Amino acid sequence: MTDPELNEHNLARRSRGSAFALQGSSQRGSAVTGWGLALPDTVITNDDFAQRLDTSDQWITERTGIKERRWGGTTASLGAEAARRALESAGVTADQLDLVILSTATSDQTVPATSAVIAKDLGYACGTFDLDAACAGFGYSFVVAHSMLATGLERVLVIGCDTLSGITDQQDRSTAVLFADGAAAVVLEAVPGEPCLLGWDLGVDTSAIHLLWCDKGGYIRMEGKETFRKAVRATIDSAVSALEQAKLRADDIALFVPHQANKRIIDAAADRLGIGEDRRAIVLDRTGNTSSASIPLALVDAANAGRLHDGDYVLIAGFGAGMTWASAVIRWGRP
Repeated sequence: MTDPELNEHNLARRSRGSAFALQGSSQRGSAVTGWGLALPDTVITNDDFAQRLDTSDQWITERTGIKERRWGGTTASLGAEAARRALESAGVTADQLDLVILSTATSDQTVPATSAVIAKDLGYACGTFDLDAACAGFGYSFVVAHSMLATGLERVLVIGCDTLSGITDQQDRSTAVLFADGAAAVVLEAVPGEPCLLGWDLGVDTSAIHLLWCDKGGYIRMEGKETFRKAVRATIDSAVSALEQAKLRADDIALFVPHQANKRIIDAAADRLGIGEDRRAIVLDRTGNTSSASIPLALVDAANAGRLHDGDYVLIAGFGAGMTWASAVIRWGRP
């Protein structure tokens, strides 16, 4: 499929998505009622890399915006900790959940799904599954969770968790400094009133599938320059589509929560969208790129810092290997 054909296909797909979103919005209200995060204890600084690789704190900071990152834990252990904190925040127990979705590209085993291991740890017995859309996975999972609430479920837990340090070549300075481990989770509940998901856009550009990959048993490989260009374009186009579905403008957004891959990508996309630095959620300077966990980590960090209030409009936007993308406009708090 050529680029013009792909663009025309995506426009048609987004129109169908818009119709679905508008139809679903009048059926049932929903809200994010709880959130939590989990990070490993071990902090790896840029100076740690400078001691063993041909790099420096200045080089890493200028090119990525990352100052430190966390390594350690398993996807199950970090995911369970974030989930436990989200449930406590929402004031609900594990047996009150109707569904759990774990967004991850780093399941601890081929089988069973890591979400099942988390289920054993937390003690819930509802439906549960892993979803892999790379770094865009949390956006995909949020949209799926909302659709399940629209069909009649009461509570859905969405976890974003990845342990990328285990699949990163620590001798490759271009990728070793980027990837890290972490988890964050949110509880979505059915409530009276309007839904929290106002617009969304999901998609994939398969012409970019060769730019970022990891073979089974291997390490992450990335074509950095081309990934950068594609990522900025995907973030902007997808975010604009989600805003149009929500019938909002960038000026209406209280907080922009992008995938935490690279500060230069975030700034380029946000500048072109017209979203100032005071309305951007940034944690990658402290966490690095945590893939599925990056957006919920930034979202939870902002919520814990008091940057979000009931009724605020939040725009999340992520891109990942594939190249997958996902954007969503969310009304924060209870309607």
